[in-house]
Amino acid sequence: MEPTVISNYKKPLPPQLVKISKLVKLMDTAFTIPFTNIKFGLDPIIGLFPIIGPIIDYGISAYLLLGMLKNGASGKVVMKMLGNITVDGLVGAIPILGKLIDVFYKANRRNLVLAVEHFEEGKHDGSAKPYIIAFLSFFTLFFVGLAFLSFYVFQYLWHWLNAPSVF
Repeated sequence: MEPTVISNYKKPLPPQLVKISKLVKLMDTAFTIPFTNIKFGLDPIIGLFPIIGPIIDYGISAYLLLGMLKNGASGKVVMKMLGNITVDGLVGAIPILGKLIDVFYKANRRNLVLAVEHFEEGKHDGSAKPYIIAFLSFFTLFFVGLAFLSFYVFQYLWHWLNAPSVF
């Protein structure tokens, strides 16, 4: 049996990624829109179910990531994969537009390509420390900004509620 290949990547997949590639195909490229070359999988379909759909999508993507991590993916490639999954999850949560973007973004497929590049070509080696620092810095600034914004909103509301009544 010939190992599966990724359409943009002409080499056979490493044996440890063949099983993962089948689930990736099901999630991202299992179906074709008639009379077009546009492929999509279960990812945008599952995402149509409010609340639980995006959670299931994210869970399947995380499962694929864990499979790649189990096969020895470096910290750097794992952070790139987490970024793909997070972008897919955040954008996919947008009603209707998110599903259309899901059809074209294909985070699981991007992650499979990253894994193949990592295992076969030695790309994306290295530590995840710079990505983790950037991630934590961004969210620290985000939450500090949110805290300041909340303070000023509550201060404004407090003054508004305690202002002398015109009536």
